[in-house]
Amino acid sequence: MEIIKLNKMKHWYKHSDKHYIIHRDISISSFTNKEGIINLEGVKLWRDGLPFVDHVLRTDTHFLFVETIQDAEIIEETQGMVEETHS
Repeated sequence: MEIIKLNKMKHWYKHSDKHYIIHRDISISSFTNKEGIINLEGVKLWRDGLPFVDHVLRTDTHFLFVETIQDAEIIEETQGMVEETHS
């Protein structure tokens, strides 16, 4: 699993050959009742209610509400962004 921070709020997640932007992560326990049963309808409601989210991934502890990046290709990897100014 590779997660790269895009900015203060969002992360880029690469899993196998698929790429995602993580818009929200919520603890699995937030969707689990006293008997330990996960409320998948609640997960679907969150997925459908968050802008740009089209998929949910699961880790050992969290649901990741993600946007699938179609046909992503890394052109250049850099350590930081450089802003050019024109005078």
